[in-house]
Amino acid sequence: MGSIKINKSLCKGCGLCVGACPKKILRLSETEMNAKGYFVTEIFEPEKCIGCASCAVICPDCVIEVER
Repeated sequence: MGSIKINKSLCKGCGLCVGACPKKILRLSETEMNAKGYFVTEIFEPEKCIGCASCAVICPDCVIEVER
């Protein structure tokens, strides 16, 4: 089981992490924007996270931290 932390103020909403997640527990928010005007990544069903860190590895801006 893992835990994900996203620095939403730096997230650009590229969606790479969404596609990389094998459990499909990440999505781009339709309502939450950061100060730069990007729709940020959000986590739903966090209890399904396996801590694989695929999302953190693919993130070009290193805004995701995964704890196992």
